[in-house]
Amino acid sequence: MATAIDFYFDFSSPYGYFAASRIEALAAKYGRTVHWHPVLLGAVFKTTGGQPLTQIPIKGDYARHDMQRTARLHAIPFRFPEKFPISSQLAARCALWAGNVHGEARKTELSLALYRAYFAHGQDITETQTVLAVAQELGLDGAAMIEAINGTAIKEQLREEVDAAMRRGVFGAPFMIVDGEPFWGFDRFDQIELWLKNGPF
Repeated sequence: MATAIDFYFDFSSPYGYFAASRIEALAAKYGRTVHWHPVLLGAVFKTTGGQPLTQIPIKGDYARHDMQRTARLHAIPFRFPEKFPISSQLAARCALWAGNVHGEARKTELSLALYRAYFAHGQDITETQTVLAVAQELGLDGAAMIEAINGTAIKEQLREEVDAAMRRGVFGAPFMIVDGEPFWGFDRFDQIELWLKNGPF
């Protein structure tokens, strides 16, 4: 049986949002499933010395332009958020909770909804009321979610997710691992598709 694609993402990453909008369809085309792994780039950057693209002089201006162009090219609804970058801990914990309680499909559904809330609708997903509303729109028990994400168990689970990601060599988002092969960035989807279609190259 074909192995699942491991998809590492941060809710503060525009390119992560683009990848999240397309990864399921790409995987399904070749009979694969996707395991979604929320990570915190802030924690990763402390190890790698990285920083958000938009905060890098000159390169940041290009990145903002490229994000808009990429969204148009792929017909993905997008507007650059007023508040950026953000701490994605709250949204990441919500995604983990959904997976723990309801399974991978609901984790995926909530993750996509939170991504769209932030990058398509300009909502602040660092606010508890925002993530609560998004979850409730999907029919999830918002009260149970909020109680769980404020507990120590889910916080420790997220720390473990980030540590496990870095042990696998994840240094940015989106980051995909296919059959043990790492691919970084939405612009590597052509390579991923070739791999899925024909095997290693």
